[in-house]
Amino acid sequence: METTSRVGAQAPAAEGAQQLPFARRTVDGYLQAPFPWYGLDEAFTGPRWLMQVGTAADGAVEHGSIGHGDEPSLRGEAGAAGEPREKFAVVVTVAAQPSRRSADGTGLLEATSVSSAAWLAGVGLLSFTWPAQMDHSLRDDWLEQQTETAWALADDLEGPEWSRLSLPVDGVAAAFHYRESEFGWVLAGTTEAGVHLGAYGRGMSAYGLGFAVVKDVAAYA
Repeated sequence: METTSRVGAQAPAAEGAQQLPFARRTVDGYLQAPFPWYGLDEAFTGPRWLMQVGTAADGAVEHGSIGHGDEPSLRGEAGAAGEPREKFAVVVTVAAQPSRRSADGTGLLEATSVSSAAWLAGVGLLSFTWPAQMDHSLRDDWLEQQTETAWALADDLEGPEWSRLSLPVDGVAAAFHYRESEFGWVLAGTTEAGVHLGAYGRGMSAYGLGFAVVKDVAAYA
């Protein structure tokens, strides 16, 4: 990916429900961001919760996630007929950054792009995915392989795996790249507010979603 660095845009860790109370205590990271956070718009009336932020080497906040709906568990922990118990959508906000020098002046940080948001969303979905038939000891290898696949897909947003989807952002229709898999769905686009948006989820259709700036992110903590 020419415009995105996996060093600059770190993948979210496995953000299971057991970690969310800690995430709620880290609202300061969200408040320190110099860019607006996005979530689902007011049409969504369910629970909202903070997940985690990603930072650069100098501590500057570069991206973060806000969850909506049920707090997700691993897909391997499914309900009847193999269906996931929860319905959720996670919105990933990524600061739109040009290529720039690192804070210590020793390196160059690559620019962020819509592909950055697509990759973070793809890996975020994987963090809650575990094929039920897979032995626990094999998951690390599986996750590494799927992460590389998510990277390759994010690097080819015009490829056949992606379709176009128009969804409202701050009340104005915006174009998104969208794909589905057996694990859920992923989408990515950009805004006029200086950020790129990614989103992922399952059990909740992406087609009826809308996005808007979060007015008070501290209220989600």
